[in-house]
Amino acid sequence: MHVIAAKKIIPVVVLEDAADAADLADALVAGGLGCAEVTFRTAAAAAAIKAMAVRPGMLVGAGTVLTAAQVDKAVDAGARFIVSPGFSPTVVARAQSRGVPVFPGAASPTEIMQALDAGLDIVKFFPAEQLGGVPMLKALSAPFGSVRFIPTGGVNTGNLASYLGVKSVLAVGGTWMVAPDLLAARDWDGVTSRTKAALAVSGSSASSASAPGAS
Repeated sequence: MHVIAAKKIIPVVVLEDAADAADLADALVAGGLGCAEVTFRTAAAAAAIKAMAVRPGMLVGAGTVLTAAQVDKAVDAGARFIVSPGFSPTVVARAQSRGVPVFPGAASPTEIMQALDAGLDIVKFFPAEQLGGVPMLKALSAPFGSVRFIPTGGVNTGNLASYLGVKSVLAVGGTWMVAPDLLAARDWDGVTSRTKAALAVSGSSASSASAPGAS
């Protein structure tokens, strides 16, 4: 949790070939971001998590987790946190029983309250832009003051600072620094470059938020 909160950005990775996982991990670490969410959207997910989890300085979680069986598969491979696109009591309970943080997706006040009932105070706001983006996030933050959000879906370099400017945002999830075209081309230098640029934005946002008179 401290790593995620400090970096404020979680690359959302969709890998077709687990053989690329180690190089991707190295590219992210070289860019200054030792954190990633590997999604269970491909058959390579578990093997990719295993390969990335052993890289020095790398914190790996599993995303698009839809079932309890996938929770087990992810944690057994080395995942340190679980992310799901929606709220599933079964997925949440299994992650909690395995002792790993879980961030379920929430698109409404009802789902946020379900997360609170499950003992959680961090949710994935997904799909962020399609749900109304920053204005919607601010509206949800008002009645749920204890909840921290990880907006994901449509977040990019153009709106990253706006999302990070919301006090209730713990971190953001995004694919732009690990875009499919970069991964397909094995453009690891491109991944590193985009990662550095993203961290520069998050660093500037953090400085602005801590400045005297910041709201």
